[in-house]
Amino acid sequence: MNIEIIEYEDFHQPIFKALNVVWLENYNLMEDHDRKMLNDPREFILKNGGVIYLAKHNNEIVGSAALINEHNGMYELAKMTVAASHQQMGISKLLLEKCLEKARALKAKYIVLFSNSQLKAALALYEKYGFQHVAVEDSPFVTADVKMELAL
Repeated sequence: MNIEIIEYEDFHQPIFKALNVVWLENYNLMEDHDRKMLNDPREFILKNGGVIYLAKHNNEIVGSAALINEHNGMYELAKMTVAASHQQMGISKLLLEKCLEKARALKAKYIVLFSNSQLKAALALYEKYGFQHVAVEDSPFVTADVKMELAL
């Protein structure tokens, strides 16, 4: 399969944004908060100790996932997407596992994520890794009708 998970660098911003825009618009989930993050991931994700991972297949970036340092040991899993041409190859699993590994290395206490109930495959993946459904509170997204947490 030859999938490599690499760390984001600033020159990746256009492809990071493009992958996420396609995915968000496909599900009618694009919001202003997304645009801000995608336009300036250094400011909104990396600056406060977050990280972005990219999935690379044959020198092409085909997926992404981010961990955003929120506060007091809480990280948010965000911007996880895989190009339609590369879905069903286990790339989301690799990205999620890399984020979980990093969260543990950072001594995170728990990870939260916001999602939407129409994303059945993603929700099933999160559940498989032990994420639990919790009340949707403090969401920066209008379209988020799902919130999940994983205690580490």
